[in-house]
Order: sequence, then C-alpha cells, then structure tokens
Amino acid sequence: MQKLHAEIVITIPDDMVIITKVEYEELKQSELLGVYWSMKDLEKRINKKSDWIKESILYPQRFKKILDIDNGGFVYYPETKGQKWAFQATKMAEFLETNFRKIFGSDV
Repeated sequence: MQKLHAEIVITIPDDMVIITKVEYEELKQSELLGVYWSMKDLEKRINKKSDWIKESILYPQRFKKILDIDNGGFVYYPETKGQKWAFQATKMAEFLETNFRKIFGSDV
C-alpha cells in the first residue's frame, strides 16, 4: 500500500482565532459571570412569559427551595409589590440546563 503525504495550508483571517472546545465553553460561561438577569431577561432566555415562569419554575416548592436566596439559592424573590426579580445569570443558566427535563417534561 502506498501512502501519500501532503501539506495543506489553511489561512486564518486576522480577525479570527482557533480555540479548543473546552476553551470555547469556558468563554461562553464566563460571559455570564457578574451578570444578573431581570425577569425580562429570563423570559427572553427561555422564550416563556413571566406567568409561566413563576408557575412552572419559581413558585413550585421543589424548585423554590433550591432557587430562593433565603435558602442559599441565586434568585431574589420580590417581597413587596414594585420590587424586581433578580437572577444570578451563571447559576440560573446552569439550573435551567440541568433541570430542563423536570421543567418542561414529565419528570416530576
């Protein structure tokens, strides 16, 4: 059997870089560091309205005991009318990713 050895040259434009998948994932995750979402931000992220988010994620006790900052979580639940929801973006994104099936499926 004969083997052919060839050299291929790929030119990378000056405005681009090549990184590993691991580095890419770390960069994506670091985008959210120090970022806090509002309810509007969360609505955009999961494409659901606030009423659905409250009913399906924020108020059920199985999630609230994890999410509520009063329990060591990463969601600020407004205590009075006019106060705003606040979500620690990195941890909320991770929670949504990890609990997708429990939130949207029948895995109760």
